[in-house]
Amino acid sequence: MSGVGLRERKKHQTRLALSDAAFELFLEQGFEATTVDQIAAAVDVSPRTFFRYFGSKEELALDFMVEYDEVVTAALAARPADEPPLQALAAAYRQFIREVRRTAAIDPERYVRHRHVMEANPHLITAGLARMADIETKLTAEVARRQGTDPDADPRPRLLVAFITSAIRVGFECATGDAGSLDKLFGNVEKTLALTVEALSPGWCQFNFGSSGQVATKASSPG
Repeated sequence: MSGVGLRERKKHQTRLALSDAAFELFLEQGFEATTVDQIAAAVDVSPRTFFRYFGSKEELALDFMVEYDEVVTAALAARPADEPPLQALAAAYRQFIREVRRTAAIDPERYVRHRHVMEANPHLITAGLARMADIETKLTAEVARRQGTDPDADPRPRLLVAFITSAIRVGFECATGDAGSLDKLFGNVEKTLALTVEALSPGWCQFNFGSSGQVATKASSPG
């Protein structure tokens, strides 16, 4: 937060304090049983102050997905225009993994606490998947734009995104019992992504489309 004004630093500290208090309560008494009033009281602020930062306790719990969205979509948009879509999407997710790993290393206990809450609550899992679907739609549109194809008529951009995001989800299913297991977790995510890229490499996504939407270089035949 160096270089940020005092007012912004205080806002950041309050936001972080609300998040930490909420996750402590979520772990202690469950997400559903925890109220906004309890979260606000734990930080000694009013519920009105809480709603200046978060629209709901669900929004607070899933706040990490805002950064997920920003990092991945920006990373994909920044990839070279002539880079095949598989490599571009994989590179964007590798950048995302590095960023999450860096953030987790700053405070591993907080990261593990957040994961435990998410994994224990079916409602949050469902809500997280819904937000992930929104991110996939953005990524699909960007892949289609780069390839000069219509995602409504050509399902391949969506399929590619679904393959890669599914790999990331599978990778993050690795157990995280404590802060010491984070290296195993992120190693598993990187390995799962690499295996998926390897499995997809012979397909259409190794090649760029021509202006007509046809594959510019013939892809390998299945099998």
